[in-house]
Amino acid sequence: MTTAATTVTAFLDGRRLAAGPRAVVAQALAALSAEGQVMALVFDDRSGAQVDLDLSGGPEAIAARYAEVAPASGAPDNSNDETGRAGTFDEAGKTGAFDEAGKAGAFDEAGKAGRGRPKLGVVAREITLLPRHWDWLASQPGGASVVLRKLVDRERKQAAWDDMVRDLRAATQRFMTAMAGDLPGYEEASRALYAGDHARFVAETEAWPADIRDHARRLAEGALA
Repeated sequence: MTTAATTVTAFLDGRRLAAGPRAVVAQALAALSAEGQVMALVFDDRSGAQVDLDLSGGPEAIAARYAEVAPASGAPDNSNDETGRAGTFDEAGKTGAFDEAGKAGAFDEAGKAGRGRPKLGVVAREITLLPRHWDWLASQPGGASVVLRKLVDRERKQAAWDDMVRDLRAATQRFMTAMAGDLPGYEEASRALYAGDHARFVAETEAWPADIRDHARRLAEGALA
């Protein structure tokens, strides 16, 4: 059985035929195929990649083939859980302990380890900074542990945002290459996409067939300023 966690959209001659879960789109295409040969192109709405749908069997067989499967139950994934982890840092005689949960950390510049509530599953690590870095950390509200946690969280959020924008651009580019590669303004629209130029992207795609234009713009949402 094939899982179908994402939706798809089917096009024929530049016109959108169907959109939704794979089972729904496959059933719609199968019904159209019964009336005549349908050479539709189907795209994954998340990745922008072209996909093939198996239209064999009746509606029930198609529904079973593309039935969505819920995630398996079990222990939660705590790989990104920051609570309960701790570290130590030492530079030029300065040592400290910090708790990323922000509850039990202490920073002692006199070379004495700070006292904190022990936690199960903690992992101690060491970092090395220049004196000016330690001075700056010590001057920040909340102490070194709070500041380090905020800095790490901010960088993680920025990295996650950058990854999302990169994925959206790649998905849009895949779809445009397949459906709009021969259309006027394609190259300029691609440049605008990767430049994050919303106004230019809209202008370059304006003359495209409505369904192709609207789908490309929808895929690009979030990737354009």
